Amino acid sequence: MRPRNVWQALTRPGYLLSPWPWRAAAYLLTGAVTGAVTLVVLTASAVAGGVLALVLVGLPLLVVTALAGLPVAALERRRLRLVDADDAPGTHTEPPAPGLRSWLTTRLRERATWRELGHTVLTACLLWPAEALLLAVALLCPSAVVATPLLLATVGDGRETKVLKVWTVTGWPAALAAAALGVLLLAAGGYVLGVAAGARAALTRLLVAPPDGGPGPRVVELTRSRARLVHAFEAERRRIERDLHDGAQQRLVALTLSLGLARLDAPPGGPLAEQLARAHEQAGAALAELRELIHGIHPKVLADHGLEAAVADAADRSPIPVDVAFAPPVPRLPQAVEAAAYFVVREALANVARHSGADRAGVRGEHRDGRLALEVTDDGQGGADGARGTGLTGLADRVSVLDGRLTLTSPPGGPTLLRVEIPCEPTATAEPCV
Repeated sequence: MRPRNVWQALTRPGYLLSPWPWRAAAYLLTGAVTGAVTLVVLTASAVAGGVLALVLVGLPLLVVTALAGLPVAALERRRLRLVDADDAPGTHTEPPAPGLRSWLTTRLRERATWRELGHTVLTACLLWPAEALLLAVALLCPSAVVATPLLLATVGDGRETKVLKVWTVTGWPAALAAAALGVLLLAAGGYVLGVAAGARAALTRLLVAPPDGGPGPRVVELTRSRARLVHAFEAERRRIERDLHDGAQQRLVALTLSLGLARLDAPPGGPLAEQLARAHEQAGAALAELRELIHGIHPKVLADHGLEAAVADAADRSPIPVDVAFAPPVPRLPQAVEAAAYFVVREALANVARHSGADRAGVRGEHRDGRLALEVTDDGQGGADGARGTGLTGLADRVSVLDGRLTLTSPPGGPTLLRVEIPCEPTATAEPCV
């Protein structure tokens, strides 16, 4: 089995004859170059941003300096392949909405961003000088000792030469002995470089690609696919609602009007009038049922006027009095968020009416700091359990897809409190946050 990283290669007998010592040297060398360049760029950006901040021009430079760890960390994850074949995924999350502002807000709030900035500062100030010194001691110095016979033959005219400017070698026996010593030092240096490269890679992986710092690529993709399914489901519900509203409902309305006109023209008291009356009543009942079905699929008030109006409409339809309060008024939110929040409230009010024995219920909501919070309370007998088939389990799963949370508190004797929190930013067009 071939080694996948430099640590595994160090334990193999043929380490010195494998490519791993050279890969370790290349990793440390590129790290030293990257650190030196990063130091120059960071210093220039920080100084320029600090000086120009007095006239506000330098603020963007300071923001760029704070985000300097992002490209450096991306480069470090690629450099890890020199000494470690395992994947090194980043731990950043996708912004909730497209655009530069959403991206900047997300990145500046992430711990991974500041961890990567710390790694960048550490690389620029401490690690790259240590890597350069280690390369000089473990590779360049032994190489110079190995080259003693060549130096004696060229620079020393076969009589005398200085090795590393501190050791005088006279004669060929001493030069050959020095070369043999240099080979041994070079072999030891290969192991030193391997250990140093492995330690440096472990530190880099800890800071810019921690194994437990975030979900793996498969988990991330599963989460995104679930979110896409929710958005697709909501879009399909809206399509069905529009088709029923603009198609079948309009036809039923026209049929009801036609039957009503036919009843006016039919002779009163006859069998035809009775049949038309029954048909008219049945058409009206079918129209009422269709309207309730359309409202249950996706209420038009939710699509047209937003969550606050839809919750007020659900409260008006409740068989028990419901107090609704939104402070401050909730702006338009992504469609998936509005739909999930509305159906949670509607299901909660239905459960209150069926099972709680409450005389009154309340719905409170607010949107602050990028989070929608809704609370549904009642003064009923309590003892509700979301795991006993009240329909809240599916709603909790639906909320969790949106990175939200649903909690239920219902001690025996009441009161019952259902709370929903969903993170999302307002949107003028009520489009889903992808």
